Amino acid sequence: MKKIILLFTGLWILTNSFAATKVIDPGLKASEIFVPVGKTGQRISLLDLTEISIKEFEKLRGYELSFFDRLRFKKTQRQLRNQINLDGTISSRRLEKFARQQDGENSFHLGGFLLGLFLGPIGVAICYFTNDDYKRDRVRWAWRGFLAMLVIAVAIIGAAGG
Repeated sequence: MKKIILLFTGLWILTNSFAATKVIDPGLKASEIFVPVGKTGQRISLLDLTEISIKEFEKLRGYELSFFDRLRFKKTQRQLRNQINLDGTISSRRLEKFARQQDGENSFHLGGFLLGLFLGPIGVAICYFTNDDYKRDRVRWAWRGFLAMLVIAVAIIGAAGG
């Protein structure tokens, strides 16, 4: 009995002795995110886009903006400026998600692929009902997992029948 009490006491001390630290993501810098402008393929950072004048923007695009396009550009500039913090990081989750997709960070989703592979159409349906930042990638890879399951099933049936 003493050994069991000593074991549980040791486990309790061991589990409570680990330090809990919170890792803070510094966020994406607006000066490091580039968006294409015009048909020439030139790119400009989001921070520069908030500070650029209409004439400079027209030079980058290669043609003049209409009156309503100028109004829309100024409105979008203000909205973008409000979504950038004073330290240069982005405060909007939509902009962060867009930037991460442009960088290719949201590519393979193992959970979605395994759901599609092992559960088939039920796994794909589960992915559609799960809402978070990775829903699009999860659904895409669930469909690919489902297709992989179909290919494997056809191969097994073909090998057994042939």
